[in-house]
Amino acid sequence: MFEVCLLGTSGMMPLPGRFLTSALTRYNGSGLLIDCGEGTQVALRRRGYSCHDIDTILVTHVHGDHVSGLPGLLLSMGNAERTEPVTIIGPKGTEAVVRALCVIAPDLPFELVFRELTEPKESIACRDYTIEAFRVAHNIVCYGYSLVIRRQGKFLPEKAEANHVPMACWSKLQKGATVELDGVTYTPDMILGPERKGLKLTYCTDSRPTPSIVEAAAGSDLFICEGMYAEPGSEKKAKAHRHMTFAEAATMALEAGTRELWLTHYSPSLVHPEQYADDVRSIFPYTVVSRDGQYVDLKFEEE
Repeated sequence: MFEVCLLGTSGMMPLPGRFLTSALTRYNGSGLLIDCGEGTQVALRRRGYSCHDIDTILVTHVHGDHVSGLPGLLLSMGNAERTEPVTIIGPKGTEAVVRALCVIAPDLPFELVFRELTEPKESIACRDYTIEAFRVAHNIVCYGYSLVIRRQGKFLPEKAEANHVPMACWSKLQKGATVELDGVTYTPDMILGPERKGLKLTYCTDSRPTPSIVEAAAGSDLFICEGMYAEPGSEKKAKAHRHMTFAEAATMALEAGTRELWLTHYSPSLVHPEQYADDVRSIFPYTVVSRDGQYVDLKFEEE
């Protein structure tokens, strides 16, 4: 199961019932957090999640509404007896900011491993994901992320037999290993069919619309994108503050051919974003005006 949950959907400042920006994904026992605004660990507990299993944290940028929850979360992870390292990925300067925040969360019982991004696009293999980072257009360096779960081809016994692959090798080859037996090397492609369609989640906040976002989101099963403003006439304000409107996010989702769009990161002035749902769905019908706790379990096509 590839679980996705929006823990907080507010930008700039929290509102009653709306925590600051954060999203959690879970797959094969691995927890991955994108951003960690104030209230993230409270939101985790409300949804019944444990912070103990979070092993990777993606930081879009180091504005306070995206990282202010980190010290408390990391301290709670330590109090939950986590000892395994936690990887934190973000723009250049992320480590210095997080280390400074952790002055109030000293002596963590696990290592923080940092990977700082410097290129416009970077691809990182991380557990069962490929993380594709792409730079967006905010007023400081900011990245969006695509999480890609690839899926190998089906096991084909007839192909294994045709390639004279011993049955003793089948199990390891299905797990992606290369096996050498009696001086012969066997590879997974000798028993597997073509790669099947996997799953893709793209997440982007705090940006103006850019071709890089459309390119990154192309073919995503789920595109989570900021919709800072929705009111008529808010385009000028969005441009001035380097943010997006509902209509701009929906237009990108349409251009990218995503299956579904979740809007998030609402301005505190946008108290009732759902009232603009019909307007945005006239651009992209598969739009969800998200709220805190928005959840989906993405499944592979054959399931």
